[in-house]
Amino acid sequence: MSEHVEHNYRADSSTLMTDLGDRRSTTALFKSVAAQASFVAALMFYLGTMYTTSFYGYFNLTLNTLNLGFSGLVLQSLHLLRRQVLVVAVIVLMATGIPWSRFGGRFAEPGDGDGGSPLRTAAARLHLVVVGTGLVLLVISPTIAPYGWVAALTVAAGLFLGQYQNATGARRAGLRHKALPCFAAAVFLFWALTQITWQLGEQDAKERARDVTRWTGVMILSTHRLALPQDSLVTEDLGERFHPRYRYTGLRLLLERDGRYYVVSRGWKPRRDPLYVIRESDDIWVALTSGTQPRSA
Repeated sequence: MSEHVEHNYRADSSTLMTDLGDRRSTTALFKSVAAQASFVAALMFYLGTMYTTSFYGYFNLTLNTLNLGFSGLVLQSLHLLRRQVLVVAVIVLMATGIPWSRFGGRFAEPGDGDGGSPLRTAAARLHLVVVGTGLVLLVISPTIAPYGWVAALTVAAGLFLGQYQNATGARRAGLRHKALPCFAAAVFLFWALTQITWQLGEQDAKERARDVTRWTGVMILSTHRLALPQDSLVTEDLGERFHPRYRYTGLRLLLERDGRYYVVSRGWKPRRDPLYVIRESDDIWVALTSGTQPRSA
């Protein structure tokens, strides 16, 4: 009888330990997913901030005046789904996802305990060449604009390539041989991604400003005269019997945010002409119209 009770006790204890192990595994999985999701959200927020600052800075707007918020800036990062950003993302995934130790062990020669295989020696030399090339590109980055981000990306690729030598070497990879190069590579990747983001924001702004007349048109009705340039838009005084009395046309809409309309004239030129902020109120009405469409449309 006592043996039967002891057997049941052991079985219950084993089941309890298994359940606790499963719960710990599930909790660890959720923590890992939450940490990765938080990192991705923070990265998207940062990239969205850089892109928005670069894009609207071309129109003389600062990020504080837009009041986009966290979710708005995260959505702005979706503009970065371009070839340059995907190249950086692929390199990051390759560098972090490849099992370097297994890869190096598979191609290592038998009895190669001193790290002298041809493949290992080639990797050691090649990563120094790549890093050196990247440093040279950093020095001459003003002359290779707008592809200066290639320099930081090349240095990062060389540092990640150097991890192959450490992964296949006989000595244990410590702080000097693994952590510091990985941290430096991550810094250069982050730098390259920041440069790409800023460049794409400015490129998109220039493309947007290339033909202002195709933007959404803006018509303003006001009960009083507004301090708007008379030479670049049409101002009409409808008479005292009309309310509102003044009508303004010939404006184009850049952005609408919280009842504020950021508008420019049809002949607006970057870095030269001002941008106007019209706030809708009881005395000012704003109507949106279609811009001038291309003839082929």
